[in-house]
Amino acid sequence: MTLLDRLNQDMKQAMKNKDKETLSVIRMVKASIQNESIKLGKDTLSEDEELTILSREVKQRKDSLQEFKNAGREDLVEKTEKELEILEQYLPKQLSDEELTSIIQETIKEVDAGSMKDMGKVMGSVMPKVKGQADGTKIKQIVEQQLR
Repeated sequence: MTLLDRLNQDMKQAMKNKDKETLSVIRMVKASIQNESIKLGKDTLSEDEELTILSREVKQRKDSLQEFKNAGREDLVEKTEKELEILEQYLPKQLSDEELTSIIQETIKEVDAGSMKDMGKVMGSVMPKVKGQADGTKIKQIVEQQLR
């Protein structure tokens, strides 16, 4: 089942359950997917492209969440946390720190990285391998630790 099929199915269920928050988040993700397909001039997006959009939406929420916490806006913090919770249901299973470290170490060997100067090469190789399965900030931290 594609992400779009799953979103459509969950949207119908949210309508039946009168779950306005879930319905709102699903509609927002569907709109993002539709906008991206129009931008790319495609009828349907690949699973990888859908995952990229979903990851972008999650990242936006995490960034907003931090800003709201800094500003002391508890009402918005709570709303954003619920949106994140809904969005994360559609992401693939997240990698553990150990799995992620293992992938990063293999990649460092593959690209023959030896110092922080090679950070770009390592990140460029790791990101496609773990797309949607790990947060970019966490990946960056582990890469920095491994290259030191």
